[in-house]
Amino acid sequence: MHRGFIKTAAITGALTVALGAFAAHGLKNILPADLLAVFETAVKYQFYHVLALLATGILYASQSPAKLKWSGYLFITGMVLFCGSLYLLCYVKYNQINMEWIGAVTPFGGAAFIGGWIMLATAYWKRN
Repeated sequence: MHRGFIKTAAITGALTVALGAFAAHGLKNILPADLLAVFETAVKYQFYHVLALLATGILYASQSPAKLKWSGYLFITGMVLFCGSLYLLCYVKYNQINMEWIGAVTPFGGAAFIGGWIMLATAYWKRN
């Protein structure tokens, strides 16, 4: 078990629920529908990867801890870059701040998510 990953999953899980509730109740009447959809996408992907991080933390003791450590770090990086850039994009677009470049960060977070899943798979890949 990797306690750091489990703690991070618990904290980011609580944050994800709070952000989802904030979107549903606080932003629903403020953000335009297209930006609300972006925010909700960030919440959805964050929650999926909270669960992935939790599973990685639990599986850590069982096999290939180096690959599982990379998997967890990549899931965290993905949450920060992918979800964080989408949250920030909603903020800057709503406030008409000229930081459109922030959307260019999102694919790096997506790549980190993909890398995390690949590392998780390779940690359990059986070689003959």
